[in-house]
Amino acid sequence: MIVLKSRAELAKMRDAGKVVAEILALLKERIKPGVTTAELDSLAEKECRKRGAKPAFKGYGGFPYSICASPDDQVVHGFPNTLPVSEGTILSIDFGVIYRGYYGDSAFTAAVGSINDQKRHLVEITEKSLSLAIEQVCCGGYLYDVARAVQGCVEAEGFSVVREFVGHGIGKGLHEEPQIPNFVPDAGRGVELKPGMTLAIEPMVNAGAPGVKILRDGWTAVTVDGQPSAHFEHTVAVTENGPEILTQI
Repeated sequence: MIVLKSRAELAKMRDAGKVVAEILALLKERIKPGVTTAELDSLAEKECRKRGAKPAFKGYGGFPYSICASPDDQVVHGFPNTLPVSEGTILSIDFGVIYRGYYGDSAFTAAVGSINDQKRHLVEITEKSLSLAIEQVCCGGYLYDVARAVQGCVEAEGFSVVREFVGHGIGKGLHEEPQIPNFVPDAGRGVELKPGMTLAIEPMVNAGAPGVKILRDGWTAVTVDGQPSAHFEHTVAVTENGPEILTQI
């Protein structure tokens, strides 16, 4: 069942989204050669608690950290650790909070120092695909319009869309209906987009093949061919006036 949010609920989700956006902005500033993802995880949790929010991921399904930190060929759900991040890496950070009973969820991929042209282009196209997808979030549109925007942008550049993981509805639950693929799965159009729907749209894009595998920790997804991957995400509300990004400062 897809839950349509009231104006009062959307106001709470704006507050949750603002917390996510503020903390991710702080994390992005800290990303440079030599930083550890454990340091970023600690900062995220500290800032979360300071704002009276709870880290959404910590303990969710047994996940042990506040952020997902996924460098280079790690696609999603990477574990933070104490290893310094090296120059030339791309690092994806996924983070969410629970605030006033509602979830916010967002992600970005950042360059660690100077990166090569392939990684730079991958990051740029993944972020562009999210922007194009958000443009399709309008009343009377359909879910697969969003998916088609991502897939078309990504594949035109020779990259591939991850199929094992998708975006999702969000609200009082971190994962609500509908699932939001980054590719068009069939000949249909998907559900119609209506005011009050809130969607976590998150393209995950590989430089090489689309396939992923899960590491022995049971969480970390990596590309099957060792090629880099990028990830961007925003929580977006469907409104009568078009898309409203809830996780953007």
